[in-house]
Amino acid sequence: MLLELVGVSKSFGVELILKDISLSIEAGDRIGLLGVNGAGKSTLLNIITGSLEPDSGSRSLARGVEIGYLRQHGALDDGNTIAGEAAAAFSDLREMERRLETLRIRLSQTGLPAGEHERLLEEYDALNLAFEARDGYQIDVKINTVLEGMGFGGYDRSQPVAQLSGGEKTRLAIAKLLLRSPGLLLLDEPTNHLDFETLNWLEGYLNSYRGALMVVSHDRYFLDSVASDICELERCRLTRYKGGYSQFVRLKEERLEAQRRQYERQQQQIEKLEDYVARNLARASTSNMAKSRLHMLEHMERIDRPPEELKPVKLRFACDADPWKDVLIAEDVSVAVGEGERRKELCHGLSLHIRRGEKVALIGRNGIGKSTLLKALQDLAPHSGRIRWGTNVRISYFEQENRQLNWNHTVLGEVRNHFPHKTETELRTLLGSLLLSADDIGKRIGDLSGGERAKVAFALIVLERANVLLLDEPTNHLDYKTKEVLDEALSAYEGTLLMVSHDRYLLNRAPTRILEMFEDGILSYEGNYDYYRSHRLVPEPQKKEPSKSSGTAQSSFYRSKAQRSEEARRRNRLAALEKEVGGLEEEISALEASLQSPEAAADYQLLEERCQLLEELRTRYGERMDEWLELSAELEAGQGR
Repeated sequence: MLLELVGVSKSFGVELILKDISLSIEAGDRIGLLGVNGAGKSTLLNIITGSLEPDSGSRSLARGVEIGYLRQHGALDDGNTIAGEAAAAFSDLREMERRLETLRIRLSQTGLPAGEHERLLEEYDALNLAFEARDGYQIDVKINTVLEGMGFGGYDRSQPVAQLSGGEKTRLAIAKLLLRSPGLLLLDEPTNHLDFETLNWLEGYLNSYRGALMVVSHDRYFLDSVASDICELERCRLTRYKGGYSQFVRLKEERLEAQRRQYERQQQQIEKLEDYVARNLARASTSNMAKSRLHMLEHMERIDRPPEELKPVKLRFACDADPWKDVLIAEDVSVAVGEGERRKELCHGLSLHIRRGEKVALIGRNGIGKSTLLKALQDLAPHSGRIRWGTNVRISYFEQENRQLNWNHTVLGEVRNHFPHKTETELRTLLGSLLLSADDIGKRIGDLSGGERAKVAFALIVLERANVLLLDEPTNHLDYKTKEVLDEALSAYEGTLLMVSHDRYLLNRAPTRILEMFEDGILSYEGNYDYYRSHRLVPEPQKKEPSKSSGTAQSSFYRSKAQRSEEARRRNRLAALEKEVGGLEEEISALEASLQSPEAAADYQLLEERCQLLEELRTRYGERMDEWLELSAELEAGQGR
């Protein structure tokens, strides 16, 4: 056992944060820590690290176990470089390396006294053995592997940390901690600012990590990929569940339902016993039996009433009128940021077509211009190209940092400013359904947390009743419970949705189509995130060939736009064929079974009609299978090139 907490409680003033928490962490554990904002997750992590003392209970840490803790804002030395921060994780090994080099030089010298030579040789052998045991000769390989995986492959590693963005510093802090390889690794929201490629690498790295892991994250997909146990902090208590996030949701509901049943059964039993005692205690013939029942009642271990589920957020998006079939047509759009000499084109040649009722997610690497494109579509202000919204379209827009809100207004004042015809009771009721309390709605929007501001923005969208939603990272500041409610609201929404999101769990539940954005175009995938991952067109590796003075310049990283579009078309057609072939197989099977019925045997005309239909279905099935085989062969050949 690496670490154990027994009966830990902690309060701040009169507010109880943790109550009677017990937790054991074994070598190899992968624990996801969940809890709504303010539940006490950071308090628990600080007690685990020893930087905070509990009011009661005990903490024990196995001898020699190092704890590495990445807080939401990891500490880096701004005066250091990327390479320097990575190397700092091996400062003790570098010191061993320097000592080994010193010993090698001394041992190579002639004329050393015999005793001195033997002593140095013994020290060298022992130190070299320890150095090898800690993979000291693999330091540079480890640094390159982790920095590449965390997205620093193309960076100048002599770049000062001070010049990095906040997201880059977070990634470097994670890389530095991974290189340290502590026995117990604590990560607080490590997935913020990571793109899909880096997330996938980090998940793979953590799954093969030698030490134990506890991670605080609201990234549900990440928890499904990494965690083997989920610990939930709720009402100051900690409950542990086996499995990842999806398993946790199911097991928690089963546990609460079992508690409710046990409590109800015991209450029924108590009611019957109390009734028997009341009717029979005074009667001489049954007094002894009644006393026995009374004794049973007095010594019964009472099951506590299961706590009521914490009040959930209520969220429902509705629209008043449908637009025409073609909601959005954009052709050859380019978007850029900055003006004059500072102007930078992010992407060009983008075209997309969205139809009524579609739920589309726009993804792509960080900095490609997804949010900028969303604003350009809304404002009809691309730097080139054409954007046309369909007739009767009404748009609601969610900006990821909610800058569209007036931060000097109170919550109630901001909502009333947009909808003056609504009564105060109606507005308070709506805000209350989003768990914004009476105190919250009197606060300035600028004083709210990110999650609370997001709820104000959602309230406005609910009231707008638009038939098109443009959402830019709508889950960024939400806890896992509110994310679940938003998932359901977007899945049930009957209008058209175009959103930018890194929330892979949401991308699996709401969208019907994924659009991957590149500098020179967009690829479409007819499905959710998992479908996209399994069908994604992998960029071609860069080919190192002698430069030739030809008149054309070609991309060395991605396939050409035409190649990607053609392969995407083939994959989409292949998926449609698979679905159609499956449907034809079911129809043929059902029709063959119907030919055996007495009804068909007795009616010659019906039998002939069904036989003719069966022949048509078999012909169509054969044609679709031929096309499927041909397309499969073409795609396989294309991947082999």
